[in-house]
Amino acid sequence: MQIRVGQGFDIHPFIEDPQRPLVLGGVVFESDQALRGHSDADVIAHACADALLGAAGLGDIGQHFPDTDPQWEGANSIALLAETTRRVREAGWEPGNVDASVVTDHPKLAPAREEMQRRLSHAVGAPVTVKGRRPEGLGALGRGEGVACWAVAVVVKQ
Repeated sequence: MQIRVGQGFDIHPFIEDPQRPLVLGGVVFESDQALRGHSDADVIAHACADALLGAAGLGDIGQHFPDTDPQWEGANSIALLAETTRRVREAGWEPGNVDASVVTDHPKLAPAREEMQRRLSHAVGAPVTVKGRRPEGLGALGRGEGVACWAVAVVVKQ
């Protein structure tokens, strides 16, 4: 059996756009801010996808779903994560788990953590855990300018 590990990262800045929802882990949060991005800008789903692709040796999310391609504009990132998982499996790898650490003060993730984990895990077909981290006032994240997420994925091949 082969086991591989991949790391993913994503970051998006906040914007004020009342027409755009704030989506994290496939969950829409009540907020007067949203994240700027070509798709729905779900940093958690993007970091998870990037970690899975890296673990399988399939490049990164930008290669598979480029922000220059109009077909991905406004895309649902949970659907992108499910498609990423399909490509990982097509390459002969099976996701073992994904662990994501989200850095933000806003929104509070704890009330939606179980729902985020359920949606992400369903898209991957394996356990996905989400942890919130506070930036403690440091840098752009500490000033509330955006949200970042780091993720680690394990994949196996029989």
